[in-house]
Amino acid sequence: MRNHYQRILQDSDDRVRRFLEVQILDTTSPFYGGFPKADSLAEPKTAIYRATTMTACLLNPDSRYYLDGELTRRLELALAFVRRSQRPGGYFDLINCNFYSGPDTAFCAKRLIPAYVYLKKVEAGELYAADDARARAAALRPVYEEILRDAAEALCHCGFHTPNHRWAIASVLMMCAVLFDKPACRTAAEAILQEGSDCNADGEYAERSAGNYNRINNDAMIMLAVATGDKTYYEPVLRNLEMMLTYIDPDDSIFTSNSTRWDRGRKIYPREYYLEYLYMGHTCARPDLLDAANEIMRMVDRHHLRSFDCLIQLMLQPALIELEHEGCATPADYHKFYEGSGILRCRRGGWSYTLLNHSPSFLFFQNGDFCLNLRIGASFCEHRNFTPETLEPAAGGYALHQTMTGWYYLPFAEKPATSDWWQMDHTRRQKLYGPDMVFDVTVTEVENGIDVHIRNTGIDRAPLRVELAFDAGCRVETEAFTLDGADGSGVVAKQGTLTASKGDFAIQAGPCFGAHNYTAGKEGSLGRVDGCFTVYLTDYSCFEHTISLRALPSAYDQA
Repeated sequence: MRNHYQRILQDSDDRVRRFLEVQILDTTSPFYGGFPKADSLAEPKTAIYRATTMTACLLNPDSRYYLDGELTRRLELALAFVRRSQRPGGYFDLINCNFYSGPDTAFCAKRLIPAYVYLKKVEAGELYAADDARARAAALRPVYEEILRDAAEALCHCGFHTPNHRWAIASVLMMCAVLFDKPACRTAAEAILQEGSDCNADGEYAERSAGNYNRINNDAMIMLAVATGDKTYYEPVLRNLEMMLTYIDPDDSIFTSNSTRWDRGRKIYPREYYLEYLYMGHTCARPDLLDAANEIMRMVDRHHLRSFDCLIQLMLQPALIELEHEGCATPADYHKFYEGSGILRCRRGGWSYTLLNHSPSFLFFQNGDFCLNLRIGASFCEHRNFTPETLEPAAGGYALHQTMTGWYYLPFAEKPATSDWWQMDHTRRQKLYGPDMVFDVTVTEVENGIDVHIRNTGIDRAPLRVELAFDAGCRVETEAFTLDGADGSGVVAKQGTLTASKGDFAIQAGPCFGAHNYTAGKEGSLGRVDGCFTVYLTDYSCFEHTISLRALPSAYDQA
């Protein structure tokens, strides 16, 4: 993909220009040689990421920084800062959270390894370089090696917090076992790997982090396959990359609202998946994955993004630069129910919808880049929102169900040991159960949208609300009113059909209903969705309503 390479090279040069502008050059600073982020913190991990990109440009004859003397000096400062920041025993810190951190040491080492391997191959003549570039590589290689050897020692004895940490640590350990002929690294990696992969049959990892950690896990599995020669490590990567093709919404962003991590609900494009699709498409002879790699680069152009920072990996694998593939696509029409992951993903060209099990934000509808999140508020005993207990196919659509059971404590059978309520062992109390509040929601796909049928039974007279959270900044109107949908605001729509418009896209919802104005719910209820304007449809239990959602073009000229 030579045209991709040229773009990645150009963006890498631009990154290096910026790195040189912000690098800390105050010799009295403890962060001398580091790089401050927006919060002014200068992390060793940030310096490592910057240093590997600087190394790539320094040794790439196509870069405007090729063998640049000032870049060489600045790179040496950055690596010296990294070395000073490395703890005794080889650990790195994540200075706003984790200290003597195995996971962050692994992430640092993961970034260093491709650059180190490249330097080693250039020094040994396994990759061609001019004599002066080879000499420069030979001078840098021992610095990288010192950092990596000490990091590998730390990882032999470290712990972790989250599922993806295990694979980051194990993959780096296994690669270091090969690079440094260090059996202790292999033993430590195998202790982690015996836990088995958490990638399910759907292709979803435990953290369900399509915007970030799925990719981190894939990187680790690829490194394990390369280090061990065991190609079975490619299997979860392939499953996940196939699944990810059904997580791309009509505006090219990734659906992230089922994530359990920081990327939940974030607008993230699949830029960072580019190298995985390219590498796996080439390695496993999968044209569909190469199609996706090409399309991701088009997405980068469409959204005016910088390309993925992977120049050193392409330099290390020149076959990926020379590979040419003309296909360019990701699926624009799909319908996939991932039962194990509790998610339905459906896209029909310019619009899509998503159903989630076990989530109060159980329905998302998107037209172009305009989004709607539907929730049902129900303050009933300790319950605050309809949260599906089941999601399964039904005739012509999908059924979601929850039975909310009320309960009350009964007196202790025997006198308690204390009269202090907070010290009492309330698990010893019996409970009086009932009544129940029951929700059955059926979602059926129709032309240009879906019908959401909500049936509520059980206890009557309870004030309930359907919450339609539209992206803020929209125009909202019915036959009775027109208003601007400001962030954090809301309105009860009592009748008619509602149309919300933003940019070129609109979503129609209705018929509306409003029997009361009780929209806040009891304490503990979910607040309005950040970044949204909320339309409330309200009624008392028991009720039965069908809400039609349709994708329409905006009726307004947005130019």
